[in-house]
Amino acid sequence: MSMAQPKQNGNGTSEKQVRPFGLRDKFGYLFGDFGNDFFFILVASFLMVYYTDVYHLNPAAVGLLFMVARVWDAFADVTWGRFIDTRKAGKNGKFRPWIFRMSFPLVICGVLMFVHIPGMSHGFYLAYAYVTYIIWGTLYSTVNIPYGSMASVVTADPVERTSLSSWRTLGANLAGLIINVVGPMILFVDNKADANRFLLGAIIFGILAIACYMACYKLSVERIQAPESNKQKVNMSQTMKGLVKNRPLMTFLVSSLLFMICFMLIGAVNVYLFKDYFQSAQSLSMVGLLQSAAVFVAMPFVNPLVKKFGKKEVASGGLLLAAIVYTALYFLPNLNATQFIAVLAVAMLGYQIFNLVIWAFVTDVIDYHEYLTGLREDGTVYSIYSMARKLGQAVAGGVGGAAIAAVGYNATLSKQAPETLQGIHSLATLVPAATLGIVFVLIVFVYPLNKKRTEQLAIDLAAKREANK
Repeated sequence: MSMAQPKQNGNGTSEKQVRPFGLRDKFGYLFGDFGNDFFFILVASFLMVYYTDVYHLNPAAVGLLFMVARVWDAFADVTWGRFIDTRKAGKNGKFRPWIFRMSFPLVICGVLMFVHIPGMSHGFYLAYAYVTYIIWGTLYSTVNIPYGSMASVVTADPVERTSLSSWRTLGANLAGLIINVVGPMILFVDNKADANRFLLGAIIFGILAIACYMACYKLSVERIQAPESNKQKVNMSQTMKGLVKNRPLMTFLVSSLLFMICFMLIGAVNVYLFKDYFQSAQSLSMVGLLQSAAVFVAMPFVNPLVKKFGKKEVASGGLLLAAIVYTALYFLPNLNATQFIAVLAVAMLGYQIFNLVIWAFVTDVIDYHEYLTGLREDGTVYSIYSMARKLGQAVAGGVGGAAIAAVGYNATLSKQAPETLQGIHSLATLVPAATLGIVFVLIVFVYPLNKKRTEQLAIDLAAKREANK
């Protein structure tokens, strides 16, 4: 598009002229997850060691805290999503203002998580960890839910939505690169976690996060609004009936839950695979680098492929590739670390293709919900999806530890038993192969929105909005 278009309010009337969708929106959406992941990845990668080495909390107590918080977050997501859907859109849109308002308390609380007051009791540190971490997770929902929901109102075009999904994934990976490469240089002194350095790192990453959130707010435009009549109909009973009947959403929730469990399990098991099976813990750095590199390699090809074949088709192709490669790795137990990583890179490319497209699926199931119910409830539907991811993270946190224990891992041994090493290898190869294979089957044979039906859905939804004006 080359000309500005009127902002559509859903009832056929036009408001002020807005610029067409373009590179500015893509950068704006990239900055949203860039900002999110400055703290999310900092917390995921280093908060455990901060709690154990600075607060001297028991690792099991920290694990319980993380599980409790994830379950709480899952319900906080839905509550906040529901709240957002009861708000009217203002002159700056329905979702963008919440990113602006809530990013400041979110970042402040994030910094407070890394405050260490010397000389306090064990009970104080545990209570402080619970309060600040759970509040931070709740505030994260107040920013992430409107941010994720916003994609469905930035553009209605399926290919443009895929582009937003890809740029969002790129933003998350850029933040991951910075945190995982620069973070250890800031946070540790003489190979030990340093309380003052952790606070300094939190402040630095917090300032960067705020800058990214403001860029997201300034560069993004909400172009689609639900009709006012829809907003008067909102009730939880009707919403739940629509969600249950939404086959694309139900299939996608199960698929995403399984994928998240698999993805988190891979991350947990890989540490033991390279540390114990390959005796090469330093190889984990190369794995992390290649995982991000896979996104950069796949990203230029995803949009053209989706435009030609469709989201479902491209995502399932990536899943199949990853499942096949993990299966091959299971039957190749004698590879060394370098050879294993070389083959693994192909699997990474496969599941990162799915990751690049996954957020665009969410916008489609939001549209399908509106088509079924007549209700435009972006926040509610997105929060249900976010809830599934949080529950997946909670399950994976427990399953990972249980699986490592089940294969006989013993931290007191300098070298693990052969059957334990084989068990670790199976967890790192066969389990991902099977799980990704199941997700592939769900997407191909159960998820109904292929390219043709997605395009028809956009046409039917536009006609329905026009009829309801």
